[in-house]
Parts: sequence; structure tokens; C-alpha cells
Amino acid sequence: MEKVVEIIDVSMNYHTLDGETNAIQKLNLEISNGEFVSIVGPSGCGKSTLLSLISGILRPSAGKILVNGKEVQGPSASVGYMLQKDHLFEWRTIAKNITIGLEIQGKLNKETQASIEKLLKEYGLYEFRNHYPRQLSGGMRQRAALIRTLATKPDILLLDEPFSALDYQTRIAISEEVWLILKKERKTAILVTHDLAEAISMSDRIIVLSKRPAEIKSIHEISLTCSNKTPITCREAPEFRFYFNTIWKELDVHV
Repeated sequence: MEKVVEIIDVSMNYHTLDGETNAIQKLNLEISNGEFVSIVGPSGCGKSTLLSLISGILRPSAGKILVNGKEVQGPSASVGYMLQKDHLFEWRTIAKNITIGLEIQGKLNKETQASIEKLLKEYGLYEFRNHYPRQLSGGMRQRAALIRTLATKPDILLLDEPFSALDYQTRIAISEEVWLILKKERKTAILVTHDLAEAISMSDRIIVLSKRPAEIKSIHEISLTCSNKTPITCREAPEFRFYFNTIWKELDVHV
């Protein structure tokens, strides 16, 4: 399969008043077109830092990252970033929130507006397009944030614990919705999460990072026996518990 992300000998050091912190050390990873990859690891090991490097928000101290064969030099329209909080502007309607990325890029026109309306209709928010964020549930706000990210037509979506602020029942329902949307839109996705069950149920592969400085501890190809595969049905697969127990032991920093 075509490689869309290549991480080559990447290291990242932070300089603080207390000295230098080595966050990531000589990390190598390739992600193929259309893959859904989750990154798990101990708290503070550099998972979110890795997403920031892929997005171009941060530059690596050493090594390089390629997206679609080109070295990342800064933020790019080909990479969308969905954060823990939805960051919707409370004074803008849902429709106006969704168009903001296109406005910034100078790409808001009749064609892109029609594309947004299609997304709103397809994913159940069209009738709420003139509502304000405070009038929507947490799950609907996250769906709006995802549509906002998809509106700019990125090749890759980076998801930094986008469901963690939701209650458990809503979290499972929205993770299912997001997964179905990304698969339908044929997007490559990289998810950072602390929820191991979430990672197993959504992913094609799981990357386990070590404690800081982060290195790749293991990579798991996820193959679950379930008909009509979705994140909810995958939780019932007989292999699910095996993956959970195996990766859980690897995440134990004392092991």
C-alpha cells in the first residue's frame, strides 16, 4: 500500500528552565493510505508530541517526517487535527464554525459550501446548522468538529483523544460514528488515546510507545473476527480480550 506518513529517525528534545527533556528518541514508523492507526503508551511519553510533529506544529530535533513523500516543514492543508476539546466558537453558528478553516485558507466558495452542506446532511447536523454550539450535545459538537476538519479535505486526520471529554456511553457511540465517517471518506487516521478498548476496536494497527523518551515498544496488527465490522461489534470479537491483555501488560511501566 502507498505510504502517506514516514517517520524517519525522529527525536524530539524540549528545553526548559530545568534543563533538556528528551521526549522522543530515534523513532521510525510508516503509515499507509487508508489505515487507522492508534498510538498508546504511558502518560507523558510523547504521544501528543508525535502528533504535533506530524502536523508540522513542532519541528523534530533530529530526523524527518514525510507526508505524501514531502518533508513536513510546517502546518499543511493535507493534515487535519482534531483535538481533545472541540474548540467551536460559541458566537458562531455550527455552519459558520465548519467553514472557518476554508475561510482562513481562502477556499470558501459555492463548490466548497455545497460540499459542507452535503456533509451536514449526511452526518445528521443539517437541521442544526443555524444553532450555536451551546445548543448541541457533547456528541453533536464533536461531530461538528469532525465535519469542520473534513471540510478542508485533508488526506490525514490526527485525533488527539477527541472523545475523552464525553461520558462513557456517548464516547462509545461517537467513536463509532467517527470511525464510520472516516472509513466512508477513505481517510488515513492516527488516534492518540489512553483507552485501550477504544484503540483495539477502531484500529488496523496499534503502536505501543515506551515511557519517555518514547521509542516503539511493539506494533500490533489488529485482526478481529466480527461480521459487519464496526468499533461496537469488534468489542464482542473472541480475539478482543487477547489483544487487551497483551497490550495492557506492555503498558505496565514496571514490566
